[in-house]
Amino acid sequence: MEERDLGPQPLDAMMDAWGISNNEMVEVSTEQLTHKQIQRARNGRRLTLKMMQKVNRAFNVTIWFKLNDEQKEAYFEYMHKHLFNYAKGYDADFVDPNEAIRIALRESE
Repeated sequence: MEERDLGPQPLDAMMDAWGISNNEMVEVSTEQLTHKQIQRARNGRRLTLKMMQKVNRAFNVTIWFKLNDEQKEAYFEYMHKHLFNYAKGYDADFVDPNEAIRIALRESE
């Protein structure tokens, strides 16, 4: 049987790093994401591809709303393979191209 609980996901650390709460993602999502779904995604409950993509879209949009125009132009849009370690194409050595933007954003808060 396939393992269903896969431990904390990269999404969890990235949400913390960007200063994003579950609540913010629920508010931003146009796809009726729930707090429970986001919590399950963070904690490593295996999600369907469709649900991973839904969480992924909400994550990108939540960040997008925090950026100024210059940062938006430079922003690299994350894919589900960057947020979930069981997604096809996941790379444990992925280097976040948005690190400079994220740091600048956190310093300006």
